[in-house]
Amino acid sequence: MTRDLALTERDGSWPVDRYAPGAVGSPEDRHSYSPSLDFATILRIAKEWRWLILGAVALGMAIAIVVTLLTTPLYRAWVTLEVSPPAVEVMSEESDRVSSPNSWELIATQVSLLKSRSLAEKVAQDLNLASNPNFLEQAGDASSRLQAATSKVHRGMNVEPPDEGRVIRFNYVAQSPQLAAQAANAIAAEFINSNLQRRYEASAYARNFLQRQIVRTRADLERSERQLVGYAQAQGIINTSTGDGSSSGDASSLQGASLIALNQALAEVTARRIAAEGAYRQARSTGATAEVNESTQTLRQSKAALEADYQEKRAMMKPEHPEMLSLRSRIDELGRQISREVSNVASGRANSLLADYRAALASERALQGRVAALKGDVLDLRGRSIQYTILQREVDTNRALYDALLQRYKEIGVAGGIGTAPVSIVDPAQPPGVPYKPNLILNILLGLGLGFLAGMLAAVGLEFLNDTIKTRADVRNKLRLACLGAIPKRAGKETFLGDLKDPASEISEAYSTVVASLGFSTERGIPKSILVTSSRPAEGKSSSALALAQNFARRGKSVLLIDGDLRKPAFKVASDKLGLSKLLTTNEQLTPHVAPTPYENLCLLASGPLPPNPADLLSTGRFQSIMREACAHFDVVVVDGPPVLGLADSTLLASVCKDVMFVVESGKTRTAAATEALDNLRAAGAHILGVTLTKSTEEANAYGYGYGYGPYRHRGAVEQKRREILMIPE
Repeated sequence: MTRDLALTERDGSWPVDRYAPGAVGSPEDRHSYSPSLDFATILRIAKEWRWLILGAVALGMAIAIVVTLLTTPLYRAWVTLEVSPPAVEVMSEESDRVSSPNSWELIATQVSLLKSRSLAEKVAQDLNLASNPNFLEQAGDASSRLQAATSKVHRGMNVEPPDEGRVIRFNYVAQSPQLAAQAANAIAAEFINSNLQRRYEASAYARNFLQRQIVRTRADLERSERQLVGYAQAQGIINTSTGDGSSSGDASSLQGASLIALNQALAEVTARRIAAEGAYRQARSTGATAEVNESTQTLRQSKAALEADYQEKRAMMKPEHPEMLSLRSRIDELGRQISREVSNVASGRANSLLADYRAALASERALQGRVAALKGDVLDLRGRSIQYTILQREVDTNRALYDALLQRYKEIGVAGGIGTAPVSIVDPAQPPGVPYKPNLILNILLGLGLGFLAGMLAAVGLEFLNDTIKTRADVRNKLRLACLGAIPKRAGKETFLGDLKDPASEISEAYSTVVASLGFSTERGIPKSILVTSSRPAEGKSSSALALAQNFARRGKSVLLIDGDLRKPAFKVASDKLGLSKLLTTNEQLTPHVAPTPYENLCLLASGPLPPNPADLLSTGRFQSIMREACAHFDVVVVDGPPVLGLADSTLLASVCKDVMFVVESGKTRTAAATEALDNLRAAGAHILGVTLTKSTEEANAYGYGYGYGPYRHRGAVEQKRREILMIPE
């Protein structure tokens, strides 16, 4: 099992390309860590800084209670308003129009108007708040106090726009419940009044403009009417139109109207003359048969009766009979009477129709003459009526314009009328019974939340300002090395040696994990020699070296533990005259200086007498010879070295041992210090097997360990007594 340490690097104890780009722990990536804040990190920070967070929470709660007690109570009174979009109905000859704005636009407009400063100023004036000492300090003149009261009213009002519907709720906040309710109701009342006033004033300009235009147009109409009447009088034009525009041209004049009437009369007379002429000619041709038959009907009936009687008696009597002759004479007499009557009727009818025809003909000729005379008068009037028509058109234009302006003025008057208010009060404000601010429970919850947030932020800030290695993840992320194991912090009264003797203890189990991890740290398994060191004192490297050696020995390997700290040795034996420093200054054999320990298969090479120049002794080739001899006699050699920073001892030891287990105390070792120490070890040609995290709070149990070292003690601090591990067999 003997192996020449000089061949350690050549015999494959670690890969030759261990510093290749991208390799874990290589110079290119070991400084590329950037802090991250995940959930696990937050939980760890909260656990580690729990007292700071709890103190911040308590402080926040205390501040919340004090602020609540010192804050002046404020009362809030609510008012509920309903917005009803106004509908103004305007009647016209063409159509009926109903004007109704969009509901949502109207509500948004009302909300903006409710927040206006002008409304707050009107409320301050109506309630005389500028002169109320309970509302405002009576300092300054009236104008400045009014401005201050307006600003205070404006700040105290809060409006809640509705998500849906047409109901607006707003509140007013004041130090007095009565004042809060009074101001809220005054705001609602003044808001409704201002809406009505704005509706009236909105059409004031249009009404004034239309009034001026109406006056001007009325003057123009009167002037044009006077010109028209004057011209008609001068020219003798008599217009028979009714003024509604139904008559125009020649028909509107007196001559034209007469001509139209005569034409109508002429047409009637002509028709009558034609009818009389036709009746006369027909009477002459037909003899007036109808009138004749009507006048002779009785005579004909009598004659027919006598002829019937004659024919009846003829069967019994001869025509010469006297009675028959009497009947015949009577029949002949009736015939003569009928002939005379027919002649008389026909002659009278013809004379009457002739007289009617002549009368109609005379009337027709008279009217024809009158119409011919009036035609000349109308033609003369037409020439003189051109200017009259122009003046009449101007009158009609002015009258139409006047009527249109008057109608528009009436419409604007209807639209600008008072009508129905667009806003109405649903629920007036009532004096609140309790203040809404300060809210003790809410303030306490807010104080707790802000205190917790401030505590967490302070903890996270301190955590990142205090950039230390705390967890296995920090080892992997910050140092870019494998974490061989995390040794829990001791919490019981049992000593460290007692924990090592108990294989079931958490300390012993943790170091067993480290030993198992070391078996996979190289290609050949467990390294032949291992240097245990750290960046600074009191990180638990000596305890870790002993625990490693004890675990290797318990597994049946012969182990030599070398106390390589020639400045502050950690292990004590029966004689202080034997040890490593003695071997470094002489050529003596290793065996006489090796001392047995209470642990089977474990021997100790103590540091020996403290030399004045440890680095000079280690820089010679004698230590390499000692390590070669130790490796020849033991299966594993564990070297407990001093801290790296500030000393050259560990780098000299690492250049010989080659395989280094780096120890980091959880929560104490800064990342920069650990990185610098690892760089020094790598510069010496050492192979970093991994990092053992000691005094870790990730586990349930913990242990304490103290180590004092001269160059690392704070100035003014009392030097702690060095703890020595007694290695004398019982």
